[in-house]
Amino acid sequence: MADALGLTPVHVNRILRDLRAEKMIQHRQRTLTILDWGRLKVFAEFDAHYLHVEPQLM
Repeated sequence: MADALGLTPVHVNRILRDLRAEKMIQHRQRTLTILDWGRLKVFAEFDAHYLHVEPQLM
């Protein structure tokens, strides 16, 4: 995952650990499940406008 994102494995592991602790994601056996899209979007400061799609679709 770190290689695909262009980040260090240490950084990715720390972020995943924090997201799991906050109950935003679940990571088991090579499967990542997003448990709380709304909080994850706020955490990541995600803005769908740059994708030119309707916000309700994201």
